[in-house]
Amino acid sequence: MAETWFYQYNPETKQQSVEWRHSGSPRRKKFRVQKSAGKVLASIYWDQEGIHFIDYLPKGRTINAQYYSSLLVQLKDILKEKRRGKVTKGVLFLHDNAPAHRTLATQKILAYLDFHCLDHLPNSPDLAPSDYHLLHGLKKQLKS
Repeated sequence: MAETWFYQYNPETKQQSVEWRHSGSPRRKKFRVQKSAGKVLASIYWDQEGIHFIDYLPKGRTINAQYYSSLLVQLKDILKEKRRGKVTKGVLFLHDNAPAHRTLATQKILAYLDFHCLDHLPNSPDLAPSDYHLLHGLKKQLKS
């Protein structure tokens, strides 16, 4: 599971703005562009076979234990359908130490759904592969 902010608009990268010019031709005027004020929080649930579920947090909402628990129930239903026969002994689940993930209500729903949580050390690149591999490529795709 990973959470990240996506801007609704990102200016082009240096690689996207590269252009061929003759040595004597004038440079194209570039206007200063700022990132969009609008952004959305995406919760992404994935495994080694790909992304299963993406939830975009509605504007004005925050992720609390109740909202997060509802996402976990949706994920369990999706896994039952997509991984028919593969989810027999529960699910190994890795999420970070956000407050909504640590509440007693969330721990109870995880146990009820038969999700076995792996310990997550803060700021460990070994245990947060989504931050280093999944999200970089996903943001790059959404930008183009």
